[in-house]
Amino acid sequence: MAEIELMASKREILGKKVRFLRRRGMTPAHLFGHGIDSLALQCETARLHRVLAQAGRTRLIAIRLDDEGEPRPVVLREIQREPDTGELLHVDFYQVRMGEVVKVDVPIVLIGEAPALSQKENMLVHELTTLTVECLPANIPTTVEADVTSLAEANQVLRVKDIRLETEITILTDPEVVVARISSRAPEVKEAVAAEEAPAEEAPPTEEESKEE
Repeated sequence: MAEIELMASKREILGKKVRFLRRRGMTPAHLFGHGIDSLALQCETARLHRVLAQAGRTRLIAIRLDDEGEPRPVVLREIQREPDTGELLHVDFYQVRMGEVVKVDVPIVLIGEAPALSQKENMLVHELTTLTVECLPANIPTTVEADVTSLAEANQVLRVKDIRLETEITILTDPEVVVARISSRAPEVKEAVAAEEAPAEEAPPTEEESKEE
């Protein structure tokens, strides 16, 4: 079972009235999953913030409902926030079965140092930030590492097929999709960088300064 726990209770307040829940420090949530009845829930907002920070998009969460003895294993599906303030508006959880595979999007983290970056005109571009995988819930990785140490020249790329994961994890993303590439700066960018790095030229003395000398 997941080590991250979240207490929740069944919610009777629905629709536009949920704004009253938020004023009381509660966030509305929704729980659904394969073969189960969906449930409207509510969670303490402060605790929910901490759980979301711990779990991210991939770690299992054990939701404990007031009237149930056993917690339910879930993964985060969607977070809705107020655009201006970032306030939590609503959260969707998906209940998993520990013996059935699930499809999740896992963040990609670039590791290593690309030799091509020793040339100032080169830059590393991270194009694909998440990888879609399928595996048992207990095997969901927190992140996927993509090693860029093979990128030694401009225009070289690292593709999905270059990523290696445990055999129990199946990658669903197209293997030819580019994860990262070495890009060469455009000529005008190179000139701007060179201008910034060049020592400043001293301005010629003014007429008054010449007279003083």
